[in-house]
Amino acid sequence: MHKAAILTATMAGLLLVAGCSQPQANAPAPPRATDRAPNPSQTSLIAVPIAADIAPLKRALERSVPRTLWTINRRERACVKPQRVKLFGEELKVTPPIACTIVGQVTRGPLRLRGEGRDIVIDMPLTATVKARDADRVFKGETATASAMAHARVRIDLTPDWRTSGTARITYGWTKAPGIDFLGRRVTFTEEADRALAPVVRDIERQVSTEISGLNIRAQAGDIWRQAFTVLSLNRKNPPVWLRLTPQRLLYGGYRIEGQRITLNLGLEAIGETFVSGQPAPTPPTPLPNLVREQPVSQFDVRVPVVADYAQLEPVILRALVKRSKRPFDLPAIGAVDVTFDKVIAYGTPGNRVAVGIDLAARARARSGEPTRGRVWLTAKPLTEAGSAVVRFGDIQVTGDTNAVTGDLLLAIAQRDSFAPMIAEALTQNLTKDLTELEGKIRRATGERQEGAFYIRTRIDRIATGQITAYGNGLYMPVRMVGAANVVYRPQR
Repeated sequence: MHKAAILTATMAGLLLVAGCSQPQANAPAPPRATDRAPNPSQTSLIAVPIAADIAPLKRALERSVPRTLWTINRRERACVKPQRVKLFGEELKVTPPIACTIVGQVTRGPLRLRGEGRDIVIDMPLTATVKARDADRVFKGETATASAMAHARVRIDLTPDWRTSGTARITYGWTKAPGIDFLGRRVTFTEEADRALAPVVRDIERQVSTEISGLNIRAQAGDIWRQAFTVLSLNRKNPPVWLRLTPQRLLYGGYRIEGQRITLNLGLEAIGETFVSGQPAPTPPTPLPNLVREQPVSQFDVRVPVVADYAQLEPVILRALVKRSKRPFDLPAIGAVDVTFDKVIAYGTPGNRVAVGIDLAARARARSGEPTRGRVWLTAKPLTEAGSAVVRFGDIQVTGDTNAVTGDLLLAIAQRDSFAPMIAEALTQNLTKDLTELEGKIRRATGERQEGAFYIRTRIDRIATGQITAYGNGLYMPVRMVGAANVVYRPQR
């Protein structure tokens, strides 16, 4: 049995000898409480990032962006101007102008996708090849090459209904402008290339936006939302403890690009209810709500009830009293009294109190005859200080129900206060060790685990205890555990 239950039962035995009220003959049993310890609930915010592969965007652009972006086939009347010399103070034309045909093209290389903060950057290498041809074959097959690098910067956004939209802005710059060096003259074609590339750039920007809208974030968000309506095991036995999650909102705090993946920063806000013993049914899922633009900060907050069942306390109380009965009770004007204990009844009574009934028989050694038999009742209120695991009892009331006038002997035993300080000191214990064991169980249960499509990592930073309370179904001490939780969504495909 859990140490807390043993402590509570033994404390009840202490109250039997620590009563402070006046005896009442033939007092009835205290009424039974019918209230039940609550199932504690608290709102937690769990980080649930969504990761989407952007490689399909690259493949779609590879298909839609043509390899050859621009071509040129243009006749020039004077690719090379006439050559002149100065003779006798006059310039004489020694060679005629040379006409030519300029042919060439601009092609792109393989696309490369990378991330820079919130931008998806698409790098597109460009290569230009240009030749000049002339009828007189003055050009000896000269070929000009040029290179450029185009960059498409893409920003993604989510609409309130989880659909994706995006904008693309493409820039490029020539690292080597297209042209030909001939007879000391540089013939360039940058203006023509820029003019031809302008509509191509606009087409690529539209294509990028179209492909981004195909990223199905809503489907993943819907899966996460539905599967988050679940019940998790916090402790499998002694006693079983369950946590039921009921999602309330999904928070969206932006995204980041890592390699070929886009990760959306999502947070699941859910109510966590804790149950002891019986496993609850999960809450039926509700439709996926609109996203809430709010930066999620993970906080795993769970209230674990420690409940001691009164039925389990009864044999423990009896064993403690039987052990005490090996020594006689010394009462004034009576002397040594031998006491035997036969039965213990424990339950919750109204007012958040504990009722303990003890069947006992007592006979003074100095007197002959049959022992006095009866039942003595006590009630007390369990007490703990905030943040403390030490359990004590206060506001003690003792009553009796005996089979003879000499039943006052039983009440005298119950009210014998000389033993109270000694027994209280011996039995009052600190439950910190027990709570540490409980925390360890929950850490192991929730630290790292797979639950369906979720891989859960939980960290507990602090633990605190609340006020112990007696209910109809047992003694209840709330324990609060606060930390952080991160869930990785790994659907089974």
